[in-house]
Parts: sequence; C-alpha cells; structure tokens
Amino acid sequence: MYSNGKNTAHSGEGRLVGNIVSFVIFFVMFAAGIFVLGYWELNNAWLPTLAGFALMFLAFAIPMHLMSYSEKAEARIAASAAHQK
Repeated sequence: MYSNGKNTAHSGEGRLVGNIVSFVIFFVMFAAGIFVLGYWELNNAWLPTLAGFALMFLAFAIPMHLMSYSEKAEARIAASAAHQK
C-alpha cells in the first residue's frame, strides 16, 4: 500500500514499546479475570462471576475498540474516495 509515494505496509513500525505495554496491561486484566473465578463458591457466586466476566470482557473489548478506531474518520473517507475513482 502506498501513500504519497511511500510504502505504508509497516504502519506499526516504531511503536514496539507501546504495543508491549498495552499487551501486558490487557493480558494482566484477562489473567486477573480468570484468577478471580478461583474464588467462586456456591455461597458466594455472584461477585467472582461478575468481576471475572467484567475483567475478561474489558480485556478483549478495549483493544478491539482501539484497533477499530485507530484511523481518523477523515482518513477513512479519503481512502474510500480514492478507492472509488
């Protein structure tokens, strides 16, 4: 893929540290959600279940939201208009 005569195939280049930090944060959230389910008992089922579900859901939903809206709307419109020509 080319933009302004430059190859943009490696668009994530130079963001390794931020990607690793994000991965660690969301992996810890997911692991904490699984860990919380270890406290599940018949007498106390609601709190660990809701906490585990919330942590695991957020560990997937937040990165998916960030990845889907990483481009600005103007860039998407310009790319769509260029593709239709």
